[in-house]
Amino acid sequence: MADHFLKFDKDGIAVEAGAPVKEKIKSGRPTNKTWNIEDDGNGLYAGIWESTAGEWEIEYTEWEFFHILQGVSVLTEDGGVPVKLVAGDSFVIRPGFKGRWKVVEPTRKHYVIKV
Repeated sequence: MADHFLKFDKDGIAVEAGAPVKEKIKSGRPTNKTWNIEDDGNGLYAGIWESTAGEWEIEYTEWEFFHILQGVSVLTEDGGVPVKLVAGDSFVIRPGFKGRWKVVEPTRKHYVIKV
């Protein structure tokens, strides 16, 4: 594949298994998997993320674009209205976002993050 063209494909990419920090978990026992397809070394990341059910606090210092591939989640900004995320939805989270991510049904997304 060309040097300036990258397919979102997790084949051959090492999976990073993890979970939200225990103190931030509000319900469930969520675990996540991340396939970081792009890391340019300058704060740009892109890949595939998935999580099992649960809810945890989040805080963003970076920009993130994401597109939900499967599952159901709810994103709630502190003081805001819950937003249901389903397959086909795309959003941008801006730096300074604080709130909760709740995975209702196992969720998978494509993401692009810029620090």
